[in-house]
Amino acid sequence: MKKFKFCFQLTSIITMMILSTFLSCSTDEEFVEEMEEMMEEEHEGDEDTGPITTCTAAGTNAVRETDIANPANVGTIDDRSCYANYKESNLDGTIWGIYNITSGSNHIDNNGLQPRIERSLSRSQTTGIGSYARFTGTVRILEVGVTNSVGSDGSYIMQAKGKHSGGGGSADPAICLYLAKPVYGSDDNGNQVQVSFDLFREQINFRGGSGAEGRDIVFLTNLEKGKPTDIELEVGFRQNPDDPTKKIHYSDAIIGGTAFNWNIPEPERGLQSGIRYGAYRVKGGRAQIRWANTTYEKLEVE
Repeated sequence: MKKFKFCFQLTSIITMMILSTFLSCSTDEEFVEEMEEMMEEEHEGDEDTGPITTCTAAGTNAVRETDIANPANVGTIDDRSCYANYKESNLDGTIWGIYNITSGSNHIDNNGLQPRIERSLSRSQTTGIGSYARFTGTVRILEVGVTNSVGSDGSYIMQAKGKHSGGGGSADPAICLYLAKPVYGSDDNGNQVQVSFDLFREQINFRGGSGAEGRDIVFLTNLEKGKPTDIELEVGFRQNPDDPTKKIHYSDAIIGGTAFNWNIPEPERGLQSGIRYGAYRVKGGRAQIRWANTTYEKLEVE
């Protein structure tokens, strides 16, 4: 980490020297253009542009809880990818948690589960009106999974979790997952590259729902590649305004200042409100998600 910070500082000094040279020998317009390009390159400085492989020696952790000391991101790590371990970068004074995964890199599970490096947050274990789990953070998406099928493209950046009564589905089911799918454009060489990401909410139709029948995919918004976007996700219970004897189990998100609220089906069956975030699912290629400024709080009401 010290070596990384030294290299980053050295790079900044060199950049300032180059900018001084441009000031003396370039027109104002040329200088502005060069400065913008350099700033863009600097902000993308934590993107992995190397070859996509399944496993690396450095990324092959023996246990899921492999983490760095005193991570900037809140929550307990769940690392099920042998491509890379969690690390951090410092860009313009902001510390970003780095979550990189590749297709087929889940070396922990032997049951075909998708790779992930996520952080789990302690769940609100009560269902009284006013109970909630609330996560905030700033996300930057650099790359998501790509396959030969549009339906299989994309990676999850966060999800609402929670067990329910009455059985059905996974023992620890997802309630909804926030799925980023790639949007393409041309780079300076005319190559098709990921330039932005359509963000969807993959939401259950019934408790324990999975697959095409059990979940719907609802478009929310588009996020530009590498652009920091503030996010808030709150999962909890509120009173049903149409019937005071009933309650609503909700998963409400604010993404880039826009609210995307959703009421979870069968609220009477809900037992928990939980949140995970990071990078999850990559059925082809590589996913690169960055998180900063993360906070978490919960309230439990019987």
